[in-house]
Order: sequence, then C-alpha cells, then structure tokens
Amino acid sequence: MRLNFFSKYISSNVLPIWTILLIDVVIIVFSCLLAFVLRYDFSALFTDGAVVQKTVLWTVAVNLIFFRVFRTYSNVLRFSSFVDIMRIFISLTVSYGVLIIVSLLLNSFASLQIAGSSVLAISFVVNFSMMACSRVAVKMFYEMLNFDNGHRMNVFIYGAKETGVNIAKSLRVNLRNHYRLRGFIADEPELINKVMMGVDVYPNDDSIFDHLDNKSVKTIIVSPAKMDALKESEMTDKLLAHNIRLLAAPPLREWKSTTLEPTQIKEIQIEDLLQRKPIEVDLRKIASHLEGKRVLITGAAGSIGSEIMRQVANFNPYKLLLIDQAETPLHDVRLELQDRWRNLNTQTIVADITNKTRMEKIFKEFKPQYIFHAAAYKHVPMMEDNVSESVQVNVGGTRILADLAVKYEADKFVMISTDKAVNPTNVMGCSKRLAEIYVQSLAKKLEIEGKPSVKFITTRFGNVLGSNGSVIPRFRDQIQRGGPVTVTHPEIIRYFMTIPEACRLVLEAGSMGNGGEIYIFDMGKPVKIVDLAKRMISLSGRSDVKIEFTGLRHGEKLYEELLNDKELTKPTYHEKIMIANVREYDYNEVNELLQGLIDLSYTYDQMQIVAAMKKIVPEFLSKNSCFECLDQDNISK
Repeated sequence: MRLNFFSKYISSNVLPIWTILLIDVVIIVFSCLLAFVLRYDFSALFTDGAVVQKTVLWTVAVNLIFFRVFRTYSNVLRFSSFVDIMRIFISLTVSYGVLIIVSLLLNSFASLQIAGSSVLAISFVVNFSMMACSRVAVKMFYEMLNFDNGHRMNVFIYGAKETGVNIAKSLRVNLRNHYRLRGFIADEPELINKVMMGVDVYPNDDSIFDHLDNKSVKTIIVSPAKMDALKESEMTDKLLAHNIRLLAAPPLREWKSTTLEPTQIKEIQIEDLLQRKPIEVDLRKIASHLEGKRVLITGAAGSIGSEIMRQVANFNPYKLLLIDQAETPLHDVRLELQDRWRNLNTQTIVADITNKTRMEKIFKEFKPQYIFHAAAYKHVPMMEDNVSESVQVNVGGTRILADLAVKYEADKFVMISTDKAVNPTNVMGCSKRLAEIYVQSLAKKLEIEGKPSVKFITTRFGNVLGSNGSVIPRFRDQIQRGGPVTVTHPEIIRYFMTIPEACRLVLEAGSMGNGGEIYIFDMGKPVKIVDLAKRMISLSGRSDVKIEFTGLRHGEKLYEELLNDKELTKPTYHEKIMIANVREYDYNEVNELLQGLIDLSYTYDQMQIVAAMKKIVPEFLSKNSCFECLDQDNISK
C-alpha cells in the first residue's frame, strides 16, 4: 500500500525549477573538482586552493547565465528528449568556450588566474555527461515506476516510420498511463526484425498473431500513414476475426503540440475502412461559382443538407439561406454556424417547401442565385405507408422550388436524387424519379424557348454512411444494446459513400453542369449488408452480438441501380462523375400529369395515387408491397 502511494505521489508531481537548477550547480562543482583531480592529482585541490575556488565560481556563474539563456532547467525531467539534451550540450559548449577565453585573458593577472583550458575541457566533458545521464536516469526511473501499472494496455503500432515513431514517443510521454508499447508492425522489409525504441519490429503477415499472443497484445494503434494500406489489406478481417481491437491516431497536423492526447486515440469506425480512394474535386472552380453568391439550401438540417452547408460555408458566399421544417435540428445547425462561421451572413428559416406562399416570399425577399435542393422524404418503408406525403413533398415541393427558381432568375438549381429512382420498386424511389422528370423537362423547355435562365442539375447517388436513420447508426445502437443486429436479407447489397464525399461531388457536379443533366457518381464496389454488420460487431470488440434476418421491408429490393437498363452514360472530366443519357419528356405533358397527381394526393387514396404514379413511370414495379397487385392488373391487361 505504501509503495503504491509512493509511486503515485512521485509520478504525479514535478520537481520545481530551483531544485533542477540546484542539482545542475552541484554537478558543475563536482565536474570542476574532478577535472583538477584527473588533470593533476588529489593534492592539487589543496595546494592550488585559490585557483580551484576561482575556477569553480567562474564556471558556476557563467553556466548559470547560459542556463538562463537556453532554459536548460525548464523542462520536466521525466519527459526529457533528444532536444533537451542538445539544449544542454549547446549551453555548456558556449559556457566553457567563454570560460576558456576568460582563462586566457586572466592568465596575465596572477591574482585573477583560473584553471587552464585542459582542466576546463575535462570539466566540460564530465559536466555534459553527468547532466545528460541525470536526465536519462530520471526518465528511466519514472518509466520503471509505471511499468507494472495494471491499468495500461499492451499495444502494437502499425507503422514503423516517422509517424509511427512519433506515436510511440507519445505513448512514453502523454499516454504512458494508458498504453504500453510492446512492438511495431511494418510493411517495409528493411525494418522487419530490427529493434526500435527498445521493442521489436514484426512483419505484417500471418505470423503477427503469434507475436500478439506472446506479448499479450489485444490492441493495435494504426498510424494515419497506414490507413490506406489497412483498407486494402486482407489482414483487417483476419485481425478482427482474432478479436484484435483497432485504434486510430489522427494525422500529425491535428496533434496538440508535438504529442498525442489520450482523447485523440479513437476506435476505428466502419467508415474508416470503406475501401475507397480519396475523391479530389476542383476547389478553385467550385469557389468561382459560390463565392459572393446568395446560396439557398433546402433540407439544411438533414445529413446531406447540413454537410453541403459546411462545405459551401468555406467558399465565402455572400449569404447563406438554410431552410428546413425540422426546428430542433435546424437550431443545431444555427449553433454550429455561430461557433464556426460567426462572420458569415446566414439566415435559418423554418419552413415547409410545399407551402408555395411561404416559398415565394422567401425567393422574392432574398432572390437566391444558387440553390441546393436536398429536402425530401427518404425512408422507403415510411413512404410506402405515407404515399400522399411522398408525392406532396418530393414531387410537389420540388416543382414549387423549380418554378420559383425560374421566376426569380436563379443561376443554378442542383437537385439531390437517389439511386432508388432507377427502375423504382417503391413509392419513395418513384417520387424522386418524378421530380427528376419535372426538373429535366423544365430545363428542356427553357432551352427550346431560348431562355435557359436557370441551369437545372440533378445528382443521383446511393446510400451515404452515417446519415440520419441509415443502417450504420442503427447497427451501432443495436451493438451497444447487446444485439441482435437486424439485417433484412443475407444477400442484400448496397452502394455506400461517406457524406463529405457525396457532398463534394454534388458541388463539383453543380459547377460543371450546363443544364438538364442527370449526374451519377461512381459509388465504388457494392457492400453486402451482412458483411458490414459482421465488421461492425468485430470492431466493437464484442463477441456476444448475434445477427438476425428479418426479411425485406416494404418496397425494398436486394440491390440498387444507378442507371436504368435503357440508359447509357457519357464521361465528364471528373472520373467519378458521369452523365446519364435518359429519356426526355415534354414539359407541358409532364406538368399536366404531375398537377393531376398532386391534386389526387390530397384525396389520400393510396391505391389511386400509386396507380397514377405507375402510369407516368411505367418501369415502377412494386416489390414486397401491397401495391404489387396494381402491377398484376397491368400485366393481365
């Protein structure tokens, strides 16, 4: 008990500056005396007592001046580094250099004589050795005190180059009470089987599991320089299968000072392991479209809308108008703006996009030049049960905004669509396809009339990781509660993209669009949802969470398409963005049909409304839904 208290007291207290300075002065005095003994003999301390005294006094005085200049005593001894040792070396070199010059000048004055350059040189070597050793000894003493700390976690670091070494140094300083470094993992052959910072470097292959077991290591901290390699490696799944916990350190530019803080080491999330190369966009071109403009974002409190807001805010718009009918999330966005973009001219507006009078007042007052339309109902099963709302918001709301964009002469109108609009099997997907059709037909009408005042752009992409109500947050919540994790079908697959990635591509597509295009994004490889669930369970470190299959939900299909079978694509200058060649519709016909559909939606007769939707979009074939009977009726006819 006393030993534990002593260790805790010693390790939590820092020696005051005067104590360190006193120790260094004692070392200086001892070095001078030892130098005389080594240069002459022990009797010299008595026969040349006056010279010895003057030498000691001059040496202490001069060194104290340069200790002050170079602040050799201001560091915490237990955290001493090579930089601190170098500071001591420079200080002593300058001090003894001055002393040698002084000794040469004073030699002509018998009463002021001090020791010659040979004694001072010996004293310098002894002085530096003892001061450096004192720092190393204190550092080792504190490391020994903490070595057997039972609360510390044994870890390997994946990455044995500069960033990995910096992480290891942080483990010895700021993170010493949390982690104990037991080894490095490297991909570079020249580093394997070497020793770094007192621990071995191991290869990144199957033999690593034996080393992990031998060292009692269940956690690996991944260097940010190795994150891309981790994504592409098969080793990730093997590590997770062995219940190895993966932690991530941030890039060096995000470190506080030159070391990591405990809160900066975080568990790797499933989003971090998404096997995608970073998406680059033309920031200069995007800035030229948004800087100094009045930008309106609908659905600004949602996952996509709020991220578009963050990215647009960085391009210095003249005014940022944010519309959403969800009061509390919009208030959160407002607070974020006050914290991060205090000087930005913003307006947060609680409003419903289907309220034409309200929307007209907003457009008339602010005259937005650039519109990002992200407001929509998006949950497939919910819209199967609320068909009227899907039509009124996704179709009617889009039509109101598009018409107002024309009336008030906006420059661009960028609509956020979905892969579920291709060969729709549910009400939500069909409602988004209808919105696409209206926007595209309106753009064509303006082009024919020779007055394309607004460039209408549609962007179509799949699921985004971490969006409100999406599968990732749901799985995470289920895992935290102990399961089961519910997956609808063992074969269901989805395309995934991170929210920032999707929004960067939206901004890029908006800047390149000339009007009437439907842009589709390269979503990478589709992911099996059950594999996603397994990885998330493994990343959580839990082995007791089960997966349960619940069956496909209303309107859900096993896979989503980004293009209709009859559609082709053509490339753009950005490798991740393509233009879909889609069927063109006559505006007058579309406008009349949609007006009839919107009017019908207020009857709340779901069968009649869906039947009307299927007439406008013949490829809309319901799946796992009560509306499948309408398709059977059409087939029998």
